[in-house]
Amino acid sequence: MIEIVRGEHDTGPPKRSAHRENLKHDFLASIVVFLVAVPLSLGVAFAAGAPLLSGLISAVVGGLVASLFGGSPLQVSGPSAALTMVVADTIATHGWPVTCAITVAAGLLQILFGLTRAARAALAVSPAIVHGLLAGIGVTLVLGQLHVVLGGTAQGSALANVLALPGQIAAHHDQAVLIGVVTLGVLLAWPRLPRAVRRVPAPLAAVTLATGLSVAVGMTLPRVDLPAGLPSLGLVPQLPGGGWGSFAAAAVTIALIAGLESLLSAVSVDKLRGGSRTDLDRELIGQGTANVAAGALGGFPVTGVIVRSMTNYEAGARTRASAVLHCVWILAACLLLTGVLRLIPLAALAALLVYVGMKLVNLPALKEVRRHGDLPVYAVTLAGAVAVNLLTGVAAGILLALALMLRRMIFSGIHVEKDGDRHRVVIEGALTFLSVPRLTRVLAGVPPHAEVTLELLVDYLDHAAFDCLRGWQQAHAGPVTVDEIGHPWFERGRAGEPTVRRSVAARVVPRWLAPWSQWQAEHVVLPAQRTASSLLCRGASEFQRRTAPLLRETWDGLAHGQQPHTLFITCGDARIVPNLITTSGPGDLFTVRNIGNLVPPSDGSDSSVGAAIEYAVGVLEVAEIVVCGHSGCGAMKALLGRAPDGLDQLGSWLRHGEATLRRRSREAPLLLGGERPAAEADQLALQNVVQQLETLRGYPVVAAALERGALRLTGMYFDVGAAQVSLLDDAARGFVPASALEH
Repeated sequence: MIEIVRGEHDTGPPKRSAHRENLKHDFLASIVVFLVAVPLSLGVAFAAGAPLLSGLISAVVGGLVASLFGGSPLQVSGPSAALTMVVADTIATHGWPVTCAITVAAGLLQILFGLTRAARAALAVSPAIVHGLLAGIGVTLVLGQLHVVLGGTAQGSALANVLALPGQIAAHHDQAVLIGVVTLGVLLAWPRLPRAVRRVPAPLAAVTLATGLSVAVGMTLPRVDLPAGLPSLGLVPQLPGGGWGSFAAAAVTIALIAGLESLLSAVSVDKLRGGSRTDLDRELIGQGTANVAAGALGGFPVTGVIVRSMTNYEAGARTRASAVLHCVWILAACLLLTGVLRLIPLAALAALLVYVGMKLVNLPALKEVRRHGDLPVYAVTLAGAVAVNLLTGVAAGILLALALMLRRMIFSGIHVEKDGDRHRVVIEGALTFLSVPRLTRVLAGVPPHAEVTLELLVDYLDHAAFDCLRGWQQAHAGPVTVDEIGHPWFERGRAGEPTVRRSVAARVVPRWLAPWSQWQAEHVVLPAQRTASSLLCRGASEFQRRTAPLLRETWDGLAHGQQPHTLFITCGDARIVPNLITTSGPGDLFTVRNIGNLVPPSDGSDSSVGAAIEYAVGVLEVAEIVVCGHSGCGAMKALLGRAPDGLDQLGSWLRHGEATLRRRSREAPLLLGGERPAAEADQLALQNVVQQLETLRGYPVVAAALERGALRLTGMYFDVGAAQVSLLDDAARGFVPASALEH
């Protein structure tokens, strides 16, 4: 049965009841968003020095167009504080009519970006840069609007605002200061009030209380200037008479910042609401179309605003009807409540913008950036945005992020470890020309006649680094052994067949998985060193240097006792590595190994295996016993009459396998992966696993645990040549690949 989820498998219009339910939620959410959007739209336009009506035009026209044509159903668009500084500079340079034309041009660029499917590229921008940019906008906004709250006027730059702030604080303050402080105080205190009170949006409450206070007291101070009737919506945009370079730069800046904020806002809402993801390219096209419409009618640049979008979601919106309706309410307010809007003091809007600017400096996001090691990128972006301009801040942040990425990905870890007269130069990471100066400096510190091992754990080795290593190896007076772990970058280069790309590097089995003796046979030069004893000693040394530091904490927790979950009975064959084929580690398996993975009867004929079974089940209380056989088993061949002569102890032990031979004669053959194994010994090995499980049930301690439901028995078979683990499955009358039974 396929569950039909609207938006993913949309096969028609919603049912009438669902439509009514959605409309009810959208209607209520639209009112909440409308109450938040009106003061913010006026405040953003005021902060940028744009006509106040332009903020409302954008909220209505831009918001409506973006809602209808955008890709995010719950996104709410309108004037954004993120564009305040850019638009303020643009107005100061070109004037308002040309700024409207720039808004149209920015919208056309956004449409182009969407049509070329470039929207997802914006998501590649580091979060540290995004948060640094927003923080820079917030700091600039606060520094400027704080002067207005204190009864003065904002200066021309962030630095000038900082220098003038002490004098502004000490200066004479008038009625505007009281209104600004009241507004800011309400905004800061609102989250701490009872939940019932907080149903009213904080911006609406703050501006309403401040406006009511100013009217009640009869204050004479600057207020919102809106036309008394329906405004004339003529074609406002005007092309410049010159300065096309700055015109283009402003259009690109607005397009990039507005597009980036819109996409990030859409992604943020997606994370909350779940379901199908936003079509980001369509969203960018919708935002561009909205900017074309808003700019053509004299509106402020439009972007998807995360504050309004989150408010829309949290208020219960379900479809894009909520965003459309909020535009209708704003238009109605412009036509019917103009007189009320004209009572709002500009100082209240300035305080609202100070609060919005403070929220843009997101401290939780800053902590997250710091945890990821990107605090320098955040700081550089913020400083550039505040001290120069937004594009400079973004460019500086991107350059620093690239530099840090190169340092993390390309520069190698190089250090020297001294062991008596021997020196080990350990090189890790990507070894490129950028690392050659440091590599040369480290190698120069090695004594001239010392015995040296160059331990290379590199995932890339370029020509310059190879030449440096080879030249030093040839020039060093003492013996130099190159020990490569992983792909043989250096060895291939020395053989005249260098590997030039990571993508073609061979996938090499780590030395702790591949046979250590095989690696030694290939890399130890002196035949006298290739003894079993020396191989184990070198292997133990390798473990102590590489593996022990990684697992020391694990073993420390096991120092005072073991709690294995499985008793693993398997053959003594050197090709079977229980922890490897079961992906288990220290403390997981209580292992018993013998010739043929045999389980003697519980009559005491072999107390060694019996003692291990009793201890594992009765004392350690393992939850599972596994009997694991394997292909090519010498014990099974011996049971079939191919035992070596003169091995009396082996013959005595193999008598415990006679029950397996009897089982073979009376039971149907077992299948392996749906087929009978070709080798007769392998067929017997399958029967042997089943027989040993049967013998286990005869142990009283095992029988009691099985009856309590505290233990289960598992049959396992390992095909050595195919590296395939199979498990006994009664339903399949044999063994099936372990992946087929995975839960």
